Amino acid sequence: MTDRVLELLRSRPELAELAAFPFDFDVERAYHVEAVHLASGAELEPIAGDATGGTYFLCGGTAVLYASSEGDAVLIADSVTEALEMLVRLPGWCEGLSAGLDEEGLRAAVRAGDAEAREEFAPELDAQRAALIEGLGLPERPLTELFARSESAAQRTEPDHLLLNSAELCAYRLSEEYRVCLRDVVLGPGRAALGRLRSGDVGAREETDADPVLRAGVLRAAWEDRRDDDLPLLRRLLEREDAERGESYEERLVAAALVAAHGRDEDVALLRAATSGRVTDAVSAVEWAREREAKGPDAFTWVELARRQGRSAHARVELIRILDDTGPQADRLRALSRALERLGEHAQAARAQFNLLSLQDTSRDRAVEAYVLARVERARGDLVAAGRALERARAAVGIGGGDGGGRGRGRGVPDDTVAQWHRRGLGRHITEQHLELVLAAAESGDAALARATMEHARALLDRIGKESAKALTPLSGRAAWAVAAHNV
Repeated sequence: MTDRVLELLRSRPELAELAAFPFDFDVERAYHVEAVHLASGAELEPIAGDATGGTYFLCGGTAVLYASSEGDAVLIADSVTEALEMLVRLPGWCEGLSAGLDEEGLRAAVRAGDAEAREEFAPELDAQRAALIEGLGLPERPLTELFARSESAAQRTEPDHLLLNSAELCAYRLSEEYRVCLRDVVLGPGRAALGRLRSGDVGAREETDADPVLRAGVLRAAWEDRRDDDLPLLRRLLEREDAERGESYEERLVAAALVAAHGRDEDVALLRAATSGRVTDAVSAVEWAREREAKGPDAFTWVELARRQGRSAHARVELIRILDDTGPQADRLRALSRALERLGEHAQAARAQFNLLSLQDTSRDRAVEAYVLARVERARGDLVAAGRALERARAAVGIGGGDGGGRGRGRGVPDDTVAQWHRRGLGRHITEQHLELVLAAAESGDAALARATMEHARALLDRIGKESAKALTPLSGRAAWAVAAHNV
């Protein structure tokens, strides 16, 4: 359903002209300087532009996002009506608008800004404002309410309204004051549960016993807020983690470190079991706890907890922001690629993986990261890119053309790190990715890619070890039948 105010601006030229000047909301300039999309995949429609090259977008048919031509983006309103109210009553030429001002303070700032605007470019400002307000039927609200709505919208930009450059997949910037702190988001439930546990709430105890994800949050909250009298409940949490040995062993180590830091002899047996023998007495318990504390949680800690909590949108924002700020750091790129892949963000994972592949110096590392890139590209649906990645994997082990995508000495010439690639897991993994691509290409109807990839797969099956080839028999059979069934 079209927004009422937007419909009026599109159907009544005199109102559109007033919105465009002096309030700089021009529906005739409804385009952006580059292709963009929302990371969430939600609908995004450019509805107006301003004189600086910035664009107003309608998100999901309701909220309004403003993106500058310089790479900044922020949610400004929950509707076009609100956006016009703010632009008309709290125009951008008014300086000094801040949350600390009361109604009279905001009015004084607007009066001062308006006085300059009348002198410099809009002598008929008052009449223009009144005509636009009446024509659009904008409601009367206190300026403090309008300003508060604007601030509230900006603080809700993340995670659902993160804007990406469609070509490079980099995120538009957002002022730090409006950025979401993932650590605080994911620690919220744990902090609340920890408070209840400290008060002796039986229900909280049963809840954390039954919920490993909540328990992880409680442990992280206890790590952030240490208290001496927490030891009994920490022991219980450690016993629970040690007994379950569930999805994440990391929480068991966190619980062990929290208990070990107290250095009690009576905890040594429990700690020895939880740390696989690293702790043997109270002294070694304290030393081990200090080692763990020195490592501490990092950004990926909060991302993983967000994923486990079902906060995929928050995790996505954090990982994309980290990726945008990551240079040629192989370990960081690898961690980002794997984390994004686990989250199902295959396009961003491919971006990280492509950069990671360019940093590899040995043939084995190039082959490994190339077949991983192929896997990710296939998952994102870019089968041609997956085929190119597999070509690089083959080149890295000395099959076919290409330079293997490496850099530095020996580029394009396989070294001794892949001397026995076909007898190791590397050969099986590369072959497996070829067969998976055959299936995907056949399903999509890409005859040429399916045939070519199957030829490479057959050659690889002839070269890899017998056990590896045997393990891939079901997959290779399906691939062969897929090619035949699709007449490709």
